[in-house]
Amino acid sequence: MIPSGMRNTLASIAHRVRSGLSEQLKRLAQPGRSQALASKAASHPKGLVMRKMPAFSALLEEAQTPKSIRPHASVTSQVSAPREADTAVAHSPQGRPSPVTRYVEYTVKPGDTLWRLGVKKFAVDPDRLARENSVSDPSRIRPGQRLRIPVRTFSVEQRVVASWYGHEHHGKPMANGEPFNMHAATIAHKELPLGTRVELSNPETGQKVQAVVTDRGPFIEGRDVDLSYGLARRLNMVEKGVGQLLMRVLA
Repeated sequence: MIPSGMRNTLASIAHRVRSGLSEQLKRLAQPGRSQALASKAASHPKGLVMRKMPAFSALLEEAQTPKSIRPHASVTSQVSAPREADTAVAHSPQGRPSPVTRYVEYTVKPGDTLWRLGVKKFAVDPDRLARENSVSDPSRIRPGQRLRIPVRTFSVEQRVVASWYGHEHHGKPMANGEPFNMHAATIAHKELPLGTRVELSNPETGQKVQAVVTDRGPFIEGRDVDLSYGLARRLNMVEKGVGQLLMRVLA
């Protein structure tokens, strides 16, 4: 004789099987449904694929499991991966405003070329310099000629990662053509025009210095400014080697 609990379980399983079959039959009976299924079956490598009913053992196990400990699929379906925009915001650098383009006027000096002005002095693509000034032959700029130079600068104070360089480069030519003096108030920057004056401050100590951009660099990922040894000593950065500073463009 089958216990009453088992009879109820088997009756529940039978009801679910009948309901599943009834639902599939109703779907097949919908107008146009049979034609769509036939077309899909013709193109499917395994022919017509019906929705698979759960195995009897799985239904029996589910029926015998208390409802309080059954997993809820709806909970996991609401969890989604982080959006790309959210990830970008989380890892974006703080306190670094986008550079602003402005224009300055420059009078060509003897020995100047568009390549030297663009690459070494102003960090601007020489082709852009030619387009901005309607120069058809870049080799024929003349002394006294006035050029309109697009330069990038920063309108507000920004946080930069700074390192320093010293005796290994002392006396070697910088991007501006002059020999590097490790004791002078000079810095290397990737984008600011050569000759730009800046103020640098150490937020940990409050020390401030003024410097001039005379060289290009640093060429190490994650660094923004290279200080001369003299500036690094005045900002208490010699021992540390690399650290964060606040930089403000003066002119």
